[in-house]
Amino acid sequence: MPKSKATRPTLLDVAEMSGVSYQTVSRVINNHPYVSDDARQRVEVAIEALGYRPNKVATKLRSKSSKTIAIILFGSWFHGPVQIALNVEMAARTNGYDVILMNVTDTQVQVVKALQHVNGWDIEGLIMIIPAQSVPMEEIRSICGDIPIVHIDSHTSTEVPSVALDEAYGTEQVIEHLISLGHTQFCEISGPLNWVSAQIRHETCIQVFRKHGLELPIHVEGNWTTPGGYQAMRRLLDAKHPFTAVISANDNMAFGAMRALEQHGLSVPKDISLVGFDDIPEAAYLSPPLTTVRHNYIQLGIVGFEYLLQLIDEHDAPIRQRLITPRLIIRESTMPVSKS
Repeated sequence: MPKSKATRPTLLDVAEMSGVSYQTVSRVINNHPYVSDDARQRVEVAIEALGYRPNKVATKLRSKSSKTIAIILFGSWFHGPVQIALNVEMAARTNGYDVILMNVTDTQVQVVKALQHVNGWDIEGLIMIIPAQSVPMEEIRSICGDIPIVHIDSHTSTEVPSVALDEAYGTEQVIEHLISLGHTQFCEISGPLNWVSAQIRHETCIQVFRKHGLELPIHVEGNWTTPGGYQAMRRLLDAKHPFTAVISANDNMAFGAMRALEQHGLSVPKDISLVGFDDIPEAAYLSPPLTTVRHNYIQLGIVGFEYLLQLIDEHDAPIRQRLITPRLIIRESTMPVSKS
């Protein structure tokens, strides 16, 4: 694999340094009149400090092109994929691009048909948000030819242009938190294991427990939904394995698991500590509020679009995977294991 050149600064980097929104940076660069003098000055200082420069040749070329990208999305009925798509669209429109969205409910036949449609359109690039096992990369490329493609939350290979959540880091952080509270007996409700994120979270669980010399958690595969989490927790309780902590692979399943625990006469967190993933808005208002791993879907969408823009602008842009680091949010659904 050729040596990657340094990553150029992006609008998101400028926004972070200047302390303004992504949209404000775009307005400053495009000389929009409705920007305060203070914000404009901070953006200009950040641009100079970072050395941010738009690709002027590519900008000129794009002015004569379609200024349109496509998104192929699987999983729009779940929080994560739809949030990614919405934030890609926001970033695209902020940069003057139109977006064509193709929603698929099958990761094989429908994805192939969507790719074939895309190949006939006048688009400049394609974002694929297909978080479950799907069409091989060789087939995707054979259909799409030289259309620039970025995969978001869809692929684990560093040899594919992609942006992903650092699922292994987030999983390790939440398990280490539970271990630090004295928990040694666990059960796990994973997501469907044909999803990339579910695979990584499940495999990381195994690795972390083995590292600590702890017994592997009792595992049930869920389906990302609240009813699925409820049914999975009922199965775990019926198995009568002892545990003091539950690792749920997303917040929705954690909500269902909590209900099943309550019906079984167990209190969260007094009897059982419970954690989730995603930090959906409802997680902070559950009773008790849920300890969870927060994923920055805004950053994921913006970085994904900006990487696609780079591939459109620069034919020799480096092929890489950008990982977005999650954050552990500790709330009231976890506590030290009872000594009684």
